[in-house]
Amino acid sequence: MIPDFSEGLLWLEEHPNAISMILRGIERETLRVTPEGTLATSGHPLMLGKALTHPWITTDFSESLLEFITPVYSSVDHMLCFLKDIHAYVAHNLGSERMWSMSMPCFIKNEDDIVLAQYGTSNIGKFKTLYREGLKNRYGAIMQMISGVHYNFSLPIEFWQEWVGIEDKKSGKSQISAGYMRLIRNYYRLGWVVPYLFGASPAICSSFLGGRKTNIPLEQKDHIFYLPYATSLRLSGLGYTNKVQDDLSITVNNLPDYIKWLKKAISTPSAEFARLGVKVGGHYRQLNANIFQIENELYSPIRPKCVAKLNESPLDALLRGGIEYIEVRSLDINPFSALGVNADQSRFLDMFLIWCLLADSPEINSDEALYTRENWNRVILEGRKPGQTIIDCNYRRQSLAKIGRDLFANLRRIAEILDSINGNNEYNHVCTILVTGFDDTSLTYSAKVLEEIMAKGFIQFGLELSDLYYQELSSKVLSVHRTNQFQQKKEESIKLQEQIENQCAMSRSIEFAEYLEMHIRPYIGK
Repeated sequence: MIPDFSEGLLWLEEHPNAISMILRGIERETLRVTPEGTLATSGHPLMLGKALTHPWITTDFSESLLEFITPVYSSVDHMLCFLKDIHAYVAHNLGSERMWSMSMPCFIKNEDDIVLAQYGTSNIGKFKTLYREGLKNRYGAIMQMISGVHYNFSLPIEFWQEWVGIEDKKSGKSQISAGYMRLIRNYYRLGWVVPYLFGASPAICSSFLGGRKTNIPLEQKDHIFYLPYATSLRLSGLGYTNKVQDDLSITVNNLPDYIKWLKKAISTPSAEFARLGVKVGGHYRQLNANIFQIENELYSPIRPKCVAKLNESPLDALLRGGIEYIEVRSLDINPFSALGVNADQSRFLDMFLIWCLLADSPEINSDEALYTRENWNRVILEGRKPGQTIIDCNYRRQSLAKIGRDLFANLRRIAEILDSINGNNEYNHVCTILVTGFDDTSLTYSAKVLEEIMAKGFIQFGLELSDLYYQELSSKVLSVHRTNQFQQKKEESIKLQEQIENQCAMSRSIEFAEYLEMHIRPYIGK
């Protein structure tokens, strides 16, 4: 049994235009690799601009981990067109390097090959690099080289005016935030459907473990470690999780409690991380020794977000403005797309997130939180196992396939409304394609990926795709307008970073230690 959708559907059928202007954007990560499939150790290409100040092309953990960010769009096709243009522009400027086509990293011989992302000599640039130094020392650098896709989603003010009767965004921020928290709760309940359908990391290169032990019962073939029914090892204990966070109970029942909990985690010392030291021998090892250095260290499958103002922390932005959008973080790189994501995935997420918001969403208690975590882990490690079951919202064990089909029966009603608005059949088509994955697990991304990896090898499969996509993207001719856009943003990013560094050097009023204390203080003691 899944949360009841009947009341939300009735409202939606009476107010179909409330979802006519969904806003969305994508952040895609990808490693730069050599033609041999090893990690590129070169610095971030200057031809792409400066990672600190470029709005569309930046880096994540390391110099070799690219991140592409689209503007916000109301059209799926326009968003993906822009994302493809970013990829093409980068491909034109990579020389012999390639963009890795999978979430789990390429062959990495030694962690020392991983160069932390560098953001220049300004205090903010040093701050960003030091945060990554802390991640490296806390969790290891190789884990941070895992790539993913983040999907940013919001509904227009007209939706909220119809749904909760507010006048404007400012006066209605509490009701909007409550609505997005409602969405987040249901995402925790049934969001396992995302790795089930789209998980694409059932195997890893043996170099990822580097001889380290794991509690996950991986099987091995040559240089491949895998689980036969896994969907997303990226989301497992091999990836973005840690023991400290597993011991914490995240509240998603309301925004004030969520902020209070996260601020407490940021301001609470960790005995484990204290043993690393903060500044040892004149060298910083991490921003601080708390459970999280900053809020970005919380690795969750979905986050509430608000665009921060200058010098404003993400949590203080949420306190000021409430939730403006949500960030879905549980998408693996799609190896079957040059962009790492495709239109079917975007449209599925549109439907699913609308369902999460409109379906009944009672508060999550400690028992349900436990069962929810168990469901996610089961799907991540053995989601395609024949006869797989999970625990439903009535705490009863049910067939995963049945729950999936029940969910898609609801999603198809949303698809009909969206297709009526758009004058086509695209959302219904997505439902027709994806629902078959519950009857035939071989149609899921993870099953297809594992078949290819077992036949060709992890590195060979990834490299073949990376070469194929490089040829596709580097042969794309960008319009004069788009080329000029990218050139202008590159030059602007270089000039802006120079300005930031010059201002920092000229003022000489704040040394980095003082700057660090000043920017960490907002996280402490609140």
